[in-house]
Amino acid sequence: MECAVEGIIETQYVEAVEILLQGLCGVPKERFRIHELCLKSGPNLGSVSSEVRLLCDLEQPVPTWTVRHVGGAMRGAGAEQISVAGAHLKVSVTSVKKMPKLHAVDEAIPVTPGIQLVEVTAPAAADNYNEVVAAVSSFSEYLAPLLHLSKPGVSVGVVPTAAAAAASLMSDRGGKTL
Repeated sequence: MECAVEGIIETQYVEAVEILLQGLCGVPKERFRIHELCLKSGPNLGSVSSEVRLLCDLEQPVPTWTVRHVGGAMRGAGAEQISVAGAHLKVSVTSVKKMPKLHAVDEAIPVTPGIQLVEVTAPAAADNYNEVVAAVSSFSEYLAPLLHLSKPGVSVGVVPTAAAAAASLMSDRGGKTL
């Protein structure tokens, strides 16, 4: 079983998605020392607004990720006991082309000039499905300004936000390959 969100992207924004993904996964074009992601920011982490941050010191021989709670009422030993679960997300950007002759790859013509297909998928099981849906939804918010998302397998019904797509359009893909 897997969760999926599909959509389209204009070719001019593909490089922006690449840069965003490099930053999120810690593979920068330019070297930097510490990689930091804000996982959750909001009032529901306590009575005072706070953040949960994930940090990685890239200069260590074996880079490791640590969790840091910033702000709010959590202090002392309780702040050290925050648990974080990760989800393996796969982002695919595909250009659809037709070949006028068999095996004429160099002569391929774009079917949808200026537009490419995007798919975000994550493996899930019955016991972690809700967490994976939340992870895909949260990740899709980063991509929302660049994409037009729609229900997997349906070419109509484009939704205005990544949250709407991820929250309402998650599906059991049933091993379907594109």
